[in-house]
Amino acid sequence: MEPIAFTIIREGVLAFLFLKQDADSPPGHVLKSEILKMPAWKEHERAMELVQQAMHHQMAGELDEAIRLYKESILTYPTADAHTYLGWTYSFEGRIEEAIAECEIATKIDPDFGNPYNDIGVYLMQQQKLDEAIPWLEKGKKAKRYEPRHFPYLNLGRIYAAKGMINKALEEFRGALRFNEGDPLVLQAIEELESKLQ
Repeated sequence: MEPIAFTIIREGVLAFLFLKQDADSPPGHVLKSEILKMPAWKEHERAMELVQQAMHHQMAGELDEAIRLYKESILTYPTADAHTYLGWTYSFEGRIEEAIAECEIATKIDPDFGNPYNDIGVYLMQQQKLDEAIPWLEKGKKAKRYEPRHFPYLNLGRIYAAKGMINKALEEFRGALRFNEGDPLVLQAIEELESKLQ
């Protein structure tokens, strides 16, 4: 029998209760139960506050302080957001391999968070590894939680344009317009590519 999982909240702590039944025991007999505690919501909230503070410093060019705060956020409560943005900060310093590693951790923490997939794709593009970037960007397109949604389409369009695959590039750029209607850069890219088909 597969384990049965229940979500419970006790004393403000989110936990998962797993009930496991022995294959040889009668129905309803619980062989083992486990409670896996998750950090309190306040720890998650504090971690996300630290992410916001880190982003402020990152945008101000204060990368060392941003890195420190992202790491503090991860120690408080590991989130895909903190790992992704820590990777983004590393990329500002040219630390691409470390940036990719942080994003890979983020995809394991929250597979539905689209940003790290797109970011890995971009870092691979910077390394001229266009074919390796494509599957990551495709995952970014399918992610449930992602803003801005048009980025992976844009990046795939750029890859296919660079590879001379005009129709594929147009398909991706038109996909980007579905999420960011009227984007002048996308419209310009489409116009230039369409002129090559004439």
